[in-house]
Amino acid sequence: MMSTIEFAHPRVVTPRMVAPRLRLTRRGRGVLAALAATPIVIALAIAILGNGAAIASREDGAAAGSFQTVTVSAGDTLWLIAEEVAPDSDPRDVVDAIMRLNALDDPTVIAGERLAIPGQYTEG
Repeated sequence: MMSTIEFAHPRVVTPRMVAPRLRLTRRGRGVLAALAATPIVIALAIAILGNGAAIASREDGAAAGSFQTVTVSAGDTLWLIAEEVAPDSDPRDVVDAIMRLNALDDPTVIAGERLAIPGQYTEG
């Protein structure tokens, strides 16, 4: 006697097509934020670096004209430089003009630094 085994055909189930949800990991969110911030950072860098090319001007809006540059020596101060370049002028005014022209926040200078001296103190 022989036995027969019948196999039932498996039921074919077609999965429903569901659009997968986009899930961002912490690193993915960081990359996305960095990509979004890149144009802003580039624009700020251009704006900051572009201000270095601004023309020096007097308060009345007229161009400051020519200027001379000096290199700071060891032991020099803005006061000594002001007395040297404009011996007939008040050193306080000259120091203030040098600080404004060079966009210095304080009167501290470093040996080897190059400073622009306003044309009004270098002429004549």
